[in-house]
Amino acid sequence: MIKLQKEDISVESVVEELRKRSRNIGAIVLFLGVAREFSRGRKVKMLYYETFKEMALKKLEELRQEAIRKYNLIDMIVIHRYGYIDINEKIVAIAAAAMHRRQAFEACMFYIDELKKIVPIWKKEITEEGEYWIRE
Repeated sequence: MIKLQKEDISVESVVEELRKRSRNIGAIVLFLGVAREFSRGRKVKMLYYETFKEMALKKLEELRQEAIRKYNLIDMIVIHRYGYIDINEKIVAIAAAAMHRRQAFEACMFYIDELKKIVPIWKKEITEEGEYWIRE
């Protein structure tokens, strides 16, 4: 399952949804990206995420399928928010379900690294000094 949404992410719902998918799940690893207050030497007041939604959903799903195949996952759920996000709010949840923990951990790391490289989601930091588009 892949989602782009403005609303907050329910971690509990993500985990419960994965648990229902198979009785062979031995590990669920959740990566949760959260908006931090200090970045690149500046105090951040808020973040803004912009996306080309159709292309982003396509790329998120391609990455999901690659992670499932590469790490032999049972399933994976990815939810990324867009719009304005306050400090300490959730930005992205990546949950990998596998028979073994190593597969799930490695899949989450792979996914977030690749997401930042290829998915058309752009981040702006809104600070006391101004607004800055961030390349990661």
